[in-house]
Amino acid sequence: MSKRANLAAALHTATRGSDRAPTGAVSTGGTSIEAVPAGQRVPSRVGKKTVAAHFDPAVSKQLRQIGLDRDTSTQALLREAINDLFNKYGKPPIA
Repeated sequence: MSKRANLAAALHTATRGSDRAPTGAVSTGGTSIEAVPAGQRVPSRVGKKTVAAHFDPAVSKQLRQIGLDRDTSTQALLREAINDLFNKYGKPPIA
């Protein structure tokens, strides 16, 4: 059993008091989240690669606040910033 399935089973047992494992979906207050089998990706992430960095927590907070102020996502803001960087260095904006 994968770590994800073990976690889902533990959560299910803790919240429901049941000894049986969930059947692939986890209920979270009226919504259902399907478990993605190990080795598979969510369709929107197929062909994509994670680009990450570590910053001071204030950077994350400020980025989230800009997203809230502009009613957009952190990912959209990062896409905009990366494309601006590409333009600065004469590269096509492909993000």
